[in-house]
Amino acid sequence: MSAKVLERFPAGSPRGSWPAEEYAAARRAEGEPATVVMDLKSDAFLVVVDGQEDDGRV
Repeated sequence: MSAKVLERFPAGSPRGSWPAEEYAAARRAEGEPATVVMDLKSDAFLVVVDGQEDDGRV
């Protein structure tokens, strides 16, 4: 499974995952299927898009 990370948000922020959820919702409103996942290793919420690899080829 491949995923592209669009943005990272620290899990220790006072608002928790809300900034990540808001960012993902805005991306979904633009038509991008963004979701929020938790990266335990870096203690961050990641906004990702599944299965997209952009290597520049047409």
